[in-house]
Amino acid sequence: ITGTFVVTMSVFWVANFWLILIDVTGKPASIIKYRVQDDNDKPVDKDKLKRALKQVVFNQVIIGLPFIYVMYKVMKYRGCDFTGELPSFQWVLLEIAVYALVEELGFYYSHRLLHHPRVYKYIHKQHHEWTAPIGIISLYAHPVEHLVSNLIPPALGPILMGSHLATAWLWFALALLSTTVSHSGYHFPLLPSPEAHDYHHLKFTNNFGVLGVLDRLHGTDAQFRASKMYDRHILLLSLTPVTEQFPKVPATKEGKKD
Repeated sequence: ITGTFVVTMSVFWVANFWLILIDVTGKPASIIKYRVQDDNDKPVDKDKLKRALKQVVFNQVIIGLPFIYVMYKVMKYRGCDFTGELPSFQWVLLEIAVYALVEELGFYYSHRLLHHPRVYKYIHKQHHEWTAPIGIISLYAHPVEHLVSNLIPPALGPILMGSHLATAWLWFALALLSTTVSHSGYHFPLLPSPEAHDYHHLKFTNNFGVLGVLDRLHGTDAQFRASKMYDRHILLLSLTPVTEQFPKVPATKEGKKD
């Protein structure tokens, strides 16, 4: 329990500490140029950031710790290995692939549910206060959403597979880094593209999943695929920002382009 809490807290806050510094100061320019929403070059509102920080810590401690305890009991019942020999590298890769697919199913459909008109304004609206998200907003959510969408989907895979604790820790670290990157607001070289989820925060109606598989299957990425942000949705292999490689189409009399 303690180990899982320390691992998840350490990974999240080490990654987000540097992003917060950049977002608050608006410096250095060499980093700011990688912002996804390139017309949003102002530092974040500090009062808004403080509210987000309080909610994130609440979710991690008040919601997260009891969940870790319950998960420990479930994994123990499931027969998961906490101290034995580490699994092979090949088996770890297979398990991570299974985890990703299970999380995609759990996150996509829970996320779609949270966008239902009868639910959205009571729960998920809080997360969407940030139309230009930053890293910590990955865990800025109503406590119910944090449990249903942020905690349960990534936990299902290790439970299903009866995994070694070390593999579960690796997966939780990867999942936290992934959601931090997708909410970061920056499209950095050699890191996964955050364009899809950034577009979700900007428009609300597209890109409900993590991998994009179920969005393509259900057609909930059609608007995104017709946008300029989809052109930018690549693995950046140079130091030239995607906003410079794929500049916005100037506004016309017919309207504006995404």
